Amino acid sequence: MMAVHEFGHIVGAAITGGTVAKVTLHPLAISQTDVSPNPHPLVVVWLGPIVGSLLPFALTRAVPRRCELAWTVTRFFAGFCLIANGAYIGLGTSGRIGDCDIMLKNGTPPWVMFAFGTAAIIAGLYCWHRLGSLADYLAHPELVSSQLAYLAGLSLLALLLIVSVL
Repeated sequence: MMAVHEFGHIVGAAITGGTVAKVTLHPLAISQTDVSPNPHPLVVVWLGPIVGSLLPFALTRAVPRRCELAWTVTRFFAGFCLIANGAYIGLGTSGRIGDCDIMLKNGTPPWVMFAFGTAAIIAGLYCWHRLGSLADYLAHPELVSSQLAYLAGLSLLALLLIVSVL
């Protein structure tokens, strides 16, 4: 999720003539993209959550429902990205952390941030809603395919390896 969000900042820098100085990605910290010079900080800062929300959602449109495993994984990922970006921006006005501080300092009204956050969270919950209920999965564990279980286990292993290297 953080990589897609930071990719949005990189796109923003590229289209506004900024230069990416450094990208920080770590699963235990807030990611960050430093742009210097940054001629249009508002464009760069907003493209992080916009691309970080819309790119995963667009991916769900590309995967046909008949490819059940890929459809489920992309839906879950898109929902997670939408909810995470929405909560970060929508609730971030009070904490003024990271991107939210930059948005506020460059003139974004708090209500715009709250509206973005609300819309993104609702869209993320919609993506998750179409996956089925957690109660169904808990009552009927056979609904989780062995492929999905292996994919989840390999993802966890990859995450642990990345964290141990960083």
